[in-house]
Amino acid sequence: MTPLSAWENFYVIVGSFAGALIGLQFVVLTLIANRPIGAGTAQAGHAFATPTIVHFGTVLLLAGMLSAPWQEIAPAAVLWGLLGLSGMVYAAVVVRRMRPQAAYKPVFEDWLFHVLLPFAAYTTLAVTAFATRSHVREALFGIGTASLLLLFVGIHNAWDVVTYHVFVNRPRS
Repeated sequence: MTPLSAWENFYVIVGSFAGALIGLQFVVLTLIANRPIGAGTAQAGHAFATPTIVHFGTVLLLAGMLSAPWQEIAPAAVLWGLLGLSGMVYAAVVVRRMRPQAAYKPVFEDWLFHVLLPFAAYTTLAVTAFATRSHVREALFGIGTASLLLLFVGIHNAWDVVTYHVFVNRPRS
């Protein structure tokens, strides 16, 4: 029995929730798809909406990976470490997408939830991969924390996108 066995229920719950939120995000995007597209809206979508799906997808992928019947934890640690490093690079991509878009001027909260907190979560994944050899229990709590952080960041960002389109970016009648 690996140390991951004790986390099975956690990842079933978190992974199911992430999967459901991915589906809900697609429903919302489908509902607003018929709205007129303003200048820079596509750029803003890449900067603000796409990362939400990426974070939910990361949580779903982690849940699947860590629920797999690994004989040892080392191969899983390599995978979640690579996922963490990839996420850190993706946070830099998000910064590059947020800066030039002109549809919306990001405020501190946007930088916090779209860049800083996700970067912290992905960094935690990368660091815990290295810490697994000597601190397995703590590393697993770090992964759980990073998963929940990405999930809550995604919820916040999805809510922001919906409220922006409902209250700010309403079509004029």
